[in-house]
Amino acid sequence: MNRSLRYQISIAFSSLLIVLPAHALDKAPTGATAVLAVLETSDLHANVVGYDYYKLAPEPSIGVDRTATLIKAARKEFANTLLLDNGDTIQGTAFADYQALVKQPACGEVLGIYKIMNALGYEGGTVGNHEFNYGLPFLNRITGSAFQVKGVEKGATCAGPAFPIVLANVTSLQTKRPLFAPYQIIDKKITARGPDGKPVETTVKVGIIGFTPPDIMSWDKRWLEGRVAVAGVRETAEKYIPEMRKKGAQLIVALSHGGLDDSPYSPKMENANWHLAKVPGVDVMLLGHAHQLFPNAESTVGQFNLPGVDKVRGLVHGVPAVMPSQWGKHLGVVQLHLTYDGKAWSVDKDKTVVQARATQTGAKTFVEPDAQVAALVKAEHEATIAYVKTPVGRSAFRMTSYFADVGDPSALEVVNRAQAEYVSQYVKANLPQYATLPVLSVSAPFKAGFPGVTDYTDVPAGDLALNNAADLYLFPNSLYAVKVDGAGLKAWLETAAQRFNTIDPALSTPQELVNARFPSFNFDTITSKDVAYEIDVTKKPGERIVELTYLGKPVTPKQEFLVATNNYRASGGGGFPGLDGGNVVIASPDNNRDILIAHIRAAKELTRASHGAARSWRFARVETRGPVVFHSAPDLEALAREAGLSNVSQVKADDGSGKGTALYAVDLSK
Repeated sequence: MNRSLRYQISIAFSSLLIVLPAHALDKAPTGATAVLAVLETSDLHANVVGYDYYKLAPEPSIGVDRTATLIKAARKEFANTLLLDNGDTIQGTAFADYQALVKQPACGEVLGIYKIMNALGYEGGTVGNHEFNYGLPFLNRITGSAFQVKGVEKGATCAGPAFPIVLANVTSLQTKRPLFAPYQIIDKKITARGPDGKPVETTVKVGIIGFTPPDIMSWDKRWLEGRVAVAGVRETAEKYIPEMRKKGAQLIVALSHGGLDDSPYSPKMENANWHLAKVPGVDVMLLGHAHQLFPNAESTVGQFNLPGVDKVRGLVHGVPAVMPSQWGKHLGVVQLHLTYDGKAWSVDKDKTVVQARATQTGAKTFVEPDAQVAALVKAEHEATIAYVKTPVGRSAFRMTSYFADVGDPSALEVVNRAQAEYVSQYVKANLPQYATLPVLSVSAPFKAGFPGVTDYTDVPAGDLALNNAADLYLFPNSLYAVKVDGAGLKAWLETAAQRFNTIDPALSTPQELVNARFPSFNFDTITSKDVAYEIDVTKKPGERIVELTYLGKPVTPKQEFLVATNNYRASGGGGFPGLDGGNVVIASPDNNRDILIAHIRAAKELTRASHGAARSWRFARVETRGPVVFHSAPDLEALAREAGLSNVSQVKADDGSGKGTALYAVDLSK
């Protein structure tokens, strides 16, 4: 039977269940069966509609407006659905920044993304790490909470989502109690079939419990330190799941904002769900944070190729699990086949089907957006567009990240210049003890094509507006500065150089330059005429940084520097050696993006000579028998030449990935 016919039969069967009369029972008869489809969104990052606020253009590959279409289709297909969200919901776009930083909703108004989720009938959600980016007072306000933590004023409880938000592993230091309810038991009304084949209406008690990465204490230290404490995922689950069972939970769904890691368990583990799956009582795991797709038979991602992980069926140690990538691109669907034995519902794991359904239906085709979603946030959407059009300056050249992996600094230098100037001025005014230390700055290409060809920074020459600044600096980080010595600086750059695979010069077959498992936002880059270094990709990680100099002289291990960065990196984000918050000398309350905007306004016009040509690093020259290749948007060789990259050439206009990217080669001998 083909897939289309199976789908049509399933739709027809679901409709039959809806129209047939059903007996309402508090307790299902022994032998009753049912299918409950658990639906998951994760890492929506406030992509409410298919629109790119950085490019000021529609973008059909993203947006909850298209996810809504998948949700409604699933509800037609299955008689019983449970719609849940796995966090990183409220932050990530200019839409989110406008509502958090420019015009917050009034106390009686609901945040835009929650307004949509309320209308779609979400039944539960948890909190990701990015929910904390705007601080606890904002989170308290827009979730309709009454946090009892330092810095959150007591007052009227504001409007929030119409569904429960659960989070078990973050507690208030003031009350020693969870910041949110650790779990919720939902009386889920379902239509089942009795042993006689007739439909019956009954109730399944579904327990949902939420977890967030413990790393939030580092990533958002400025908001959380002295206010909350975070426990590890596994021990928190072991504490609460038995309690949930005692209170009647018949099924338990873990909304755990993280991925999989089979390293020895640690309470500080960022991606602890490989271990969570082993905790007795977990029936389903909803995953996120990693922005990956699971199940996916073709995935080469390390976390989905671990022992006990079935990337085809979507199982982790036998527990059904799903991760629906990011930005509303997919809907996670876990079809649970349930049987009632007179006392409890059990899951038939052999019949369980796990899917991550895509909004993309073809090479350049997508499901239709749900017009009702766009209508709900029309005012906020239009206000955001007006906001991001606010002019701040001009640029005489195009700033992009298409070739950041091979040395183009055009989208990075303006950020580094802004950060370095801020730190220099701050030291002069407030920290005279550091006045003799050189000030450096690092930034990374936040957008480097990971999900597809549209995910690159691309700021055209001409007028610069707020949306361009947001394109250049994607996250609402705060500027931090750390003191490091020469050895620490080299170790920092060595970690960043893990962005590249190890190249064997003797191989005649093509070799991929970029290590896709190492995020581009961890590829910290210096862009300064005072610093020079080479990256030797033929050497193993940890031994790649060579010829590191400052003002033309070798950097010595004990030579001291101040380095401008952001709170995420300075506090331990990315696991860079020596960066754990202990060497921070400036913890600015100012946002990196605001500092960038102020710099552009002061400069008035950016030129390539002043803001786009200081390339501190190069690949160490080496002859290779075969090509060294990487991927970027097609037909941009001329742009590479403008950036001074004469060793880059396009091999294929379509690399066959389905992402719209082209295949390029870089000649490491030049």
